[in-house]
Amino acid sequence: MGNPPLEKVRSEALELTDEERAKLAHDLVASLDGEIEANVDQEWDLEVSRRLAEIDSGTAILIDRAEFSRRLRERLNQS
Repeated sequence: MGNPPLEKVRSEALELTDEERAKLAHDLVASLDGEIEANVDQEWDLEVSRRLAEIDSGTAILIDRAEFSRRLRERLNQS
């Protein structure tokens, strides 16, 4: 049998809403990261702004969820 505390946490986590699970997943992944660079938030803000500007100007090539999932599976299968 697996790790009972882990199984309990997993079971409880799966009962959360999508938004709550996303926040939990983010927090868990962030806890694995090393020290945060001093200007990383500013750099991400600039990147998000750049991408939003591309969307607003119509120069971004957008894909739907199904295509995103297909591409992600393809990349994961290549590694």
